[in-house]
Amino acid sequence: MITSEPQVPNGPVAAAILSAAIGCFALGVVSTLADKNKAFNKLMLFYPPSGALTGETTVAILIWLVVWLLLARLWRNSSRAIGPINLTSIILLLLGLLLTFPPFIDAL
Repeated sequence: MITSEPQVPNGPVAAAILSAAIGCFALGVVSTLADKNKAFNKLMLFYPPSGALTGETTVAILIWLVVWLLLARLWRNSSRAIGPINLTSIILLLLGLLLTFPPFIDAL
């Protein structure tokens, strides 16, 4: 008789992966908005000597944390197909990187 180990839900792991990618994408979106919109840039001035960067990173971190907490809570006892989550995460990471790349932002 073959016994198998109990299946551990991968939902919390999937939530961590996807939320990190969403946070990176959020940083790209927020930095692009701050670059293109003077009013939003002024709103992101949490610490004026460093410019809008402090607000941009703070907002992105808050988005990441909120999404992580929500997904981890929703998926805590379930298993998710990790392939689509990884693919979505890679796409979001690449888009977030692209949105922080000055030649791309200047072309918008």
